[in-house]
Amino acid sequence: MAVELLKVDYRTALSSKPNISTSSNIYMTGDGHLFCENLCVKEIQYELAMKTDYASPFYLYSRAQIVDNVQQYKRSLEKNDVPHLLGYTVSANYNLEILRILQKLGCSAVVASINEIKIAMMAGFNPNMMVYNGNGKQLNELEFAVKCGVMINVDSLFDLEHIRKVCRMLHKKANVLMRLHPEIDSDSSQDITETKFGLHHKEFDKALQIVKEEDLVDLIGLHCHLETTLDDVQLFKESLDTMLFWVDKVREMGFDIRYLNMGEGIGLNYKRHIPQSDEILPETKDFISSIAEGIKSKNICLILEPGISIVGNTGILVTKVVGVKTNENKNFIVIDGSMAEVIRPSLYGAYHHIQLIEPTMVGYINQGSHSPNGSARLQTIGQWSWSKALLWWSLILSAEDYYMPYPHEGCGLAIRDVGAYCGSMSSNYSLRQRPAEVLVEGSRWRIIRHAEVFDDIVKPFIGLPSLGVYKDYIDTTEVHLGTLHPWLTWMH
Repeated sequence: MAVELLKVDYRTALSSKPNISTSSNIYMTGDGHLFCENLCVKEIQYELAMKTDYASPFYLYSRAQIVDNVQQYKRSLEKNDVPHLLGYTVSANYNLEILRILQKLGCSAVVASINEIKIAMMAGFNPNMMVYNGNGKQLNELEFAVKCGVMINVDSLFDLEHIRKVCRMLHKKANVLMRLHPEIDSDSSQDITETKFGLHHKEFDKALQIVKEEDLVDLIGLHCHLETTLDDVQLFKESLDTMLFWVDKVREMGFDIRYLNMGEGIGLNYKRHIPQSDEILPETKDFISSIAEGIKSKNICLILEPGISIVGNTGILVTKVVGVKTNENKNFIVIDGSMAEVIRPSLYGAYHHIQLIEPTMVGYINQGSHSPNGSARLQTIGQWSWSKALLWWSLILSAEDYYMPYPHEGCGLAIRDVGAYCGSMSSNYSLRQRPAEVLVEGSRWRIIRHAEVFDDIVKPFIGLPSLGVYKDYIDTTEVHLGTLHPWLTWMH
């Protein structure tokens, strides 16, 4: 049934699509179809299925939205004459084509591993403008970073000692920033006193003395990160005031502090699609204007590390409805996506909006007098969702209060705002193949990452020593492994 539904010619059906004015590049038209820039998402799903063997689910990104998000930062920073490095956090989404777009837009890169340094360099980022974060940097990673001239964030006293050791081995100087925790309560889920990141004040004083006596470590900046995306400008300003105090103090000790890294900055309102939601996040321009004067008064270059606010709202996961089931109290939409593609809800209870990408073909189901417009009360679950790891994707946080049209089998369904920490945190759980990634550019789309195939998953197991007793057991089975895959003949 799903295959037959994919044969619908959506180009004919949408020949007279409404002219919709919207501030988002991913939007719903008046006739019930989801669009990404100038293209119908269902049509992309159909065309991808015709061109590839593995078409659903897949990540879909809007290039125009990426550009818009960066330009919001750039315009605000330049309007306020703030010297800056806009450092994109590579961990949020490391797709090579997206990195290339961001590099061309003037971003620098913030990295957290040796491989992130490498892929950022592949994308064209200048290593001298990169910032290397992390509280467990390995010696080989530090060696590579120092050789490349990457700025390194000092996160602990042992981290500083490791940097000194590498610099002496290479006879090469390293530019470092020190991550200082401002001890301001960010109202995050974590007790501020139990954070594992950054130097507390006593350690910070000791680290300054060590660097002052070390010729191969050049302290060029300070770093602060509240470990949560910003929803309160005043909180960020308090943190900035604390850090500016430390800038003055460290400069008085004779250090040439040129950079102040203030972390990620603003976040993303994942609940903005809900009419009843009262969650409001500050706009980029308000956030920048609130800190501009403080930065300029110290003649220092501001470093920001946005990730979610740059790519979060640029992507959706396009899935297909496998079917709808009920346990008498609830209806469950089963989709071909899973927590392997969007782990955030299962990992830390994050919210992701869902919506159908096309009109339903089977109408609506009335669940009673409390159901608006004859819609059904539904909860969306993915394949291989276990116990508390259910994919709680719904319009309302409580699935009890969530109503939507009853979808037909094969109906397209989108998970919104998966541009950050979804593709980069995807997995092969239950031997799921990581899906394709597609980029929309105006009226055209192209694949920017191929979907994995089974060969990609089993390749790391090939060429290893004999399986021993397990090989003998396999030899006695009725199915010869060579008939399953040519690679498996090495065992015989």
